[in-house]
Amino acid sequence: MHEMSIAMNIIDIAIEQAKKEKADRIVEVELEIGTLAGIEFESLNFAMEISVKNTMLEKSAIHINKIQAIAECIDCGKRFKTENLFNNCQKCKSYNTKLIKGKELKVKSIVID
Repeated sequence: MHEMSIAMNIIDIAIEQAKKEKADRIVEVELEIGTLAGIEFESLNFAMEISVKNTMLEKSAIHINKIQAIAECIDCGKRFKTENLFNNCQKCKSYNTKLIKGKELKVKSIVID
């Protein structure tokens, strides 16, 4: 379950930033994760719940914003939602597509006190 190591990295990032600002606690962490980032969202939520125990994030709100994957057809320019990397264009049926967004995995904001 690589979500545990991801959770630990998120916590490390948040704590590092809070310490730089000399904060006593972290109130909220907002994440942006693409639907094709290779993350199992339920597993990440579980990993975060376990990992924040006895840290500055123990009572923090953790918000995960899912970023819907969007692909663009290189042949006709159509943009469309996609559930995987191998969907063809909904307009011209071409498989010559590229992913525009949906692989993000980032800490968007940290609210400290």
